[in-house]
Formats: sequence, structure tokens, C-alpha cells
Amino acid sequence: MHSGAGGTTFVEFCGERFPVVSGHPFYIGREATLTVDDNPYLHRRFLVLHDENAMWWLTNLGTHLSATVTAADLGFTATLGPGARMPLVFGRTSVVFSAGPTTYELQVQAGTPVGAPPHGDTGVGGDTTRGVPNFTESQKLAVLVLAEAILTRDGTGASAIPSSAQAAARLGWSLTKFNRKLDNVCDKLDLIGVPGMRAGGGRLASNRRLRLVEYGLSTGLIGRGDLPMLDRELSRNMPPDLH
Repeated sequence: MHSGAGGTTFVEFCGERFPVVSGHPFYIGREATLTVDDNPYLHRRFLVLHDENAMWWLTNLGTHLSATVTAADLGFTATLGPGARMPLVFGRTSVVFSAGPTTYELQVQAGTPVGAPPHGDTGVGGDTTRGVPNFTESQKLAVLVLAEAILTRDGTGASAIPSSAQAAARLGWSLTKFNRKLDNVCDKLDLIGVPGMRAGGGRLASNRRLRLVEYGLSTGLIGRGDLPMLDRELSRNMPPDLH
């Protein structure tokens, strides 16, 4: 298979590429779509890559093993514990896990699912929606603007998450207002135990924005159907002579 752009999605392991097709869950484990190893410490089906709500998701089907998911160019790392799942929104992602004495690493290149619906505003079912606090419209906008490039598939890698200044300008807000709204959202999520919210400065600030995007997408807080809110907000904040 050819790498990379558009709708091409594949898993790379030990120098081989395995295609992933929309509508067909791709299992990783001891006896799976990708049989990693005949390792008795490894679940028969440990991870599954599948498409839902116009995005690719990685779910941990195991009961005692975790995986570390990393987007190196963004400095993003998260642990995917048993029963957890996360959207793969960063283009190319590294997945590392250990079973007994052996550690494995594979790469996932996530393109756009074929036949993806025009928007993903139906939310995400299952337990992932539990504990989602109520957000004001402006707080939701602060998360939505961070995910715009990912939801429109215009950004990958380092271009996917805007800086605070870029996000503020997109909404027609001052940088102070945007940072205040971002702090409010992070405080709410910190209170319910979402990790990585109370961080500041350098990479930590960047990671905080990434974690907000991951949280917003995985809980269904934001979706493609919400994107028109951004243009409405910008229009509302433009000077009359610029309309």
C-alpha cells in the first residue's frame, strides 16, 4: 500500500503495512487481523482500530494490558487502559505495549474513513459520555476552534492544533478572553478528574490543548455539525464596516 494522505489508513508492524478498511474492524493481538506474536501474555484480541462518527478510533479490548499512544511531533502521549478508547486525530501515531517480557511497537496512519458522514454531531455512545459537564456556548467554542482543522481534515501533525493566538483570532476574541475561557473549561474538567488540564507553559500548554481536543471528540462534546458556530461567532465579533 502507498502511505499517507487522504483516505489511506494502515497499520505498520515490523516493516510490513496492513491496510485498514472502513466498516471492517481491524483487530491486533495474539489471534487477530494482525497477529503480533504467539505470546501467551498477550490477549487474543487486544486492540481494535475502527471507524465511527467520521473518525478512526483505537479501543483497548484487554483486561490487564495498557498501550501508550504517542504523536511524537506534537509531544503528545496518552495511556490507553483496559476498556478505554480514543480518536486517532494526529495522522501518524505510535502505539507501544508490553505483554510479559516483550514490548511491541506499531505505527498507525489514520486517513479519512471512506464514506464518512458529512458531520459527526450525533455524539458518541457508550460509557465515554458519562461525566460530561455542562459548558456554556463560549466554552464549547473554545474547544471547537482547537479541533477545527481536524474536523475538516485540513490539518495534520503540527498544523492540526492552532496556537491560542490563532484560535482567538479565528473567533474574533482577544487573546485574554480565549485564555480565560480555556482556563474555565480546564477547571471544569479537572474537577471531574480529566488528566492534563491544569498545565501551563511550553509543551505543557500545547499538551493541554491537545487533551482538550481529544476529550471533546471522544465524548461527543463537539462534532462536524458544530463547525458553523465558528463563522457565526467571528461574524458577530467583526466591526460593522467589515461585514
